Amino acid sequence: MTTPKKLFIKTYGCQMNVYDSERMAEALGGSGYVTTDTPEGADMILLNTCHIREKAAEKVYSELGRLKGLKLDNPALRIGVTGCVAQAEGAEILRRQPAVDLVVGPQSYHRLPDLEARVRAGERALDTDFPEEDKFDKLAARPKARRGPAAFLTVQEGCDKFCAFCVVPYTRGAEVSRPAARVLDEARDLVARGVAEITLLGQNVNAYHGAGPDGADWGLARLIRQMARIEGLKRIRYTTSHPNDMEDDLIAAHGDCPELMPYLHLPVQSGSDRVLKAMNRQHTAQDYLRLIDRIRAARPDILISGDFIVGFPGESDEDFEATLDLVRAVGYGQCYSFKYSTRPGTPAAERDQLPEDVKSDRLARLQALLSAQQTATQEAMVGRTVGVLFEKPGRMPGQMVGKSDHLHAVHVQAGPEWLGRVAQVQITGTERNSLAGQLVAGQDAPA
Repeated sequence: MTTPKKLFIKTYGCQMNVYDSERMAEALGGSGYVTTDTPEGADMILLNTCHIREKAAEKVYSELGRLKGLKLDNPALRIGVTGCVAQAEGAEILRRQPAVDLVVGPQSYHRLPDLEARVRAGERALDTDFPEEDKFDKLAARPKARRGPAAFLTVQEGCDKFCAFCVVPYTRGAEVSRPAARVLDEARDLVARGVAEITLLGQNVNAYHGAGPDGADWGLARLIRQMARIEGLKRIRYTTSHPNDMEDDLIAAHGDCPELMPYLHLPVQSGSDRVLKAMNRQHTAQDYLRLIDRIRAARPDILISGDFIVGFPGESDEDFEATLDLVRAVGYGQCYSFKYSTRPGTPAAERDQLPEDVKSDRLARLQALLSAQQTATQEAMVGRTVGVLFEKPGRMPGQMVGKSDHLHAVHVQAGPEWLGRVAQVQITGTERNSLAGQLVAGQDAPA
């Protein structure tokens, strides 16, 4: 019997990279690889990288510097860099770090088995093309092993918005939507293997317009409604969205599709129209606020999440105050906020930059406000009854942890028989980033 080769993948960044890492592992499974949880003893190590955050490339080079010691101990080890840093840096990675054998962009990972064979034959391989073929068509069928209760499913890639701060159009390419039938087939397969919740992914997921099996163009709302018919699929989510692509039928779906959870991540980035224009966001603060009102009219209990960038080039004190005003007007359940950092090749990188101390002060003030809103949202959940999908055992004996309808982490005293099941839970307390609850009486424990 052939001894399986061990594959370690370290995933950086967004949920799409998590999905991509799963598919890369599956693609290499046909070449005899099984995944391992540690880089020590691995036959191949892949760093699946993200280029969104500050100094992303340098962090990758730093990690490669640590990994090259493993290669000294095991010359047969092969090291690869995949994802958005691979796309952006390309051959520079091979030049700067001789320990790297393989560099693959996010649109080419279906070619990994062929590239791995070349590497094993002694070559160094580079593939950062934007291939004409659909990588999802070329990937092997997913193995039939059982899955955890929640899974990601990429339906759309790339972005055509060209926000002035963002590298995604350059690293992921133009917007492309997968055909609806293939998405539905993959969703059915996931449910058959134990998945109860699917999060649809895209760099700009609500721009989804895939070819439908009826020959029509399907938007995200139609795809969600069709997915909701899959027996055994209890929950649907999607991320990340752009305000300009929140179409009427998608807003309506939040109100009339019970499988679509009451949570929406809808980044705005700034509350200043002047900064929004400089960012090339193509909407105003009032456009965004009116949109939030419409979404809440359709689903009053929806939790809104967002993204903010402070210290964008040219942002004045008045611009920043406008951002705080918008945050107060929306009332976010949770948010992600960052200091602006330059991305080479993007328009904003060529502009005059604000001092770091100004950016740091503004970020601290914004995060204090956002944290207070998150705390208030969680405290308001106490006493309410919510659905919780249990995903894993908790840290304490006899405890299970899951996600609520609103994506809050919830821990409950419950047995392992609840794994993968949705239960009604009354929220009894709140912690910094989670909720405590108890099972509502009268529910039959799963057999």
